[in-house]
Amino acid sequence: MHRLVAAALYTGALVAANAAAADLAALREGDMRKLALHDAPRPAGTSAFETETGAPMTLADLAGEVVVLNFWATWCAPCREEMPTLSALQAELGDEGVRVVTLATGRNDPAAMARFMAEVGAAEGPGALPLWRDPNQALAREMGVLGLPVTVILDREGQEVARLQGDADWSSESAVAILRALAAEGGA
Repeated sequence: MHRLVAAALYTGALVAANAAAADLAALREGDMRKLALHDAPRPAGTSAFETETGAPMTLADLAGEVVVLNFWATWCAPCREEMPTLSALQAELGDEGVRVVTLATGRNDPAAMARFMAEVGAAEGPGALPLWRDPNQALAREMGVLGLPVTVILDREGQEVARLQGDADWSSESAVAILRALAAEGGA
C-alpha cells in the first residue's frame, strides 16, 4: 500500500513538473528560444568560488532565491554585449526574489573585472552585478561549462532548472516573464 501511495505521489510530482516546464516553454521567444528547460531539476555544483573580498561562497548560500548564474570572462566579446541586459534584469527583478549572479571563470584580474562592469554600465545602482570569481574554474568544470557565456537558472532550492549557452537579451519581455514565473512557483 505504501508503495502505491509513493508511486502516485511521484507520478503526480512528475506530471506537475512537466506541466510547469511546458508553461515556461510557451513563454520562450527571441533569444530565449535557446533556453533549454530541464524536464526535472538537476543538482547544481557544490564547488566554492570567491566573492569580491576573496571570501569563499557556494551556490547553496544563495538558496531561497531564483538565481540567474552567468559564467563570463573579461576577454569574452559576447559577454560584453550580454552583461548590460543581465544588469537590467537585476534592476527589474531584484526585488522579486530573482538574483543575477555573474561569475568570472578562469584568470580574470579583479581590477579588469571592475573596469569591464563600469564600461558596460553594470557596476552601480539597482542593476549592479557582483564581481565574483571562479579562478580555478572548479565550479564551471563541475557544471559542464565548456564555452562562454553560459547562463544557468537555479530554482529556490538551488537546483538547475534551465541553461542557455551563448549570449542572450536577458532584459527581454520573454526572459522577464520566464523568471517571474519561476519566482512565483516558489512563492515570493
